[in-house]
Amino acid sequence: MEKEEVLEIFSKLGVINKGHFLLTSGKHSNTYLQCAKIFQYPKYSEIFSKELALKFKGHEIDVVIGPAIGGIILAYEVARQVGAKALFAEREEGVMKLRRGFEIKEGENVLVVEDVVTTGGSVKEVINLVNSLKGNVIGVGSIVDRSDGKVNFEVPFKSVVSLYVETYGKEECPLCKEGIPLVKPGSRKF
Repeated sequence: MEKEEVLEIFSKLGVINKGHFLLTSGKHSNTYLQCAKIFQYPKYSEIFSKELALKFKGHEIDVVIGPAIGGIILAYEVARQVGAKALFAEREEGVMKLRRGFEIKEGENVLVVEDVVTTGGSVKEVINLVNSLKGNVIGVGSIVDRSDGKVNFEVPFKSVVSLYVETYGKEECPLCKEGIPLVKPGSRKF
């Protein structure tokens, strides 16, 4: 899938938003990627999940897991593509955990997925969870890598598309200085 095709779909679905946003990482940005809009449409969920699954072709994958909320549908769809079990991790008292009777058995090969990776914080929490359960993390996949190549998960990291989107700390944010109202669109509460 070419970058232009991905951006065309993103535009059609309203995935790319402009404004002044507080990201899950705590950074500010003038662009927010709402990949949840992709998952409104099974057709697009399948297209992006299939693209991501192809990037891990040849790997033995027993489990695909994503952090709630952005990784739930993606984990399910990628797992469907590769014939694996689908799980999601969720925060309980600020810590990523498996709940609902989910389990990862020792030695199972696990692919961690997320819709958008910026700093990789949620993904790293899921990796730590999988490692604590003695699972074998074989890679990380995302629809969008907006880390500008800076995130390192110490396993292969592949994305459908890489997009550079400028981010700022609160102190140096030009949007704050202009008095543009800050919006927190993500799923995590601060």
